[in-house]
Amino acid sequence: MKIVVLSDTHLPKRAKGLPPRLIEELVNANLIIHAGDWQTIDVYNDLKSYAKVVGVYGNVDGDEIKDIFPENRVIEVCGFKIGITHGHGKGKTTEKRAILAFEGEKLDCLIFGHSHIPIKKYENEILLFNPGSPTDKRRQKKFSFGVMNIGDSLVADHIFFD
Repeated sequence: MKIVVLSDTHLPKRAKGLPPRLIEELVNANLIIHAGDWQTIDVYNDLKSYAKVVGVYGNVDGDEIKDIFPENRVIEVCGFKIGITHGHGKGKTTEKRAILAFEGEKLDCLIFGHSHIPIKKYENEILLFNPGSPTDKRRQKKFSFGVMNIGDSLVADHIFFD
């Protein structure tokens, strides 16, 4: 199963639409995970034309997004438990807030956003994955999003582009 993972799209504030490099991957995605800061409902409507979309809301999302998506959620895909949160809040780092959001929950992967900083590392046998942003790279050298492939194992990689 191919999952496209993204966060912090901030459309249309940071870009006019979904970048072509992202669309290349969306075309054959089985599932799309968005870790918040959609900015508008139009992003959701665009994404769901490619595949089923699951996600959470972020700190810049209004009621229209909050009516559809929770702050945190756990999904199961092919036997793997994936936690999704945006990671915003006060105190601690984005990563630590994301981990605390699922304290006591047995996860295989934790997807979060907010910082716009791509992260892929293991902590306590949990894959921590921040896809970065496909539209607002901030101080990063390139825009980014993630692709996960799930079969017997869960493998996540970043896709970086200009």
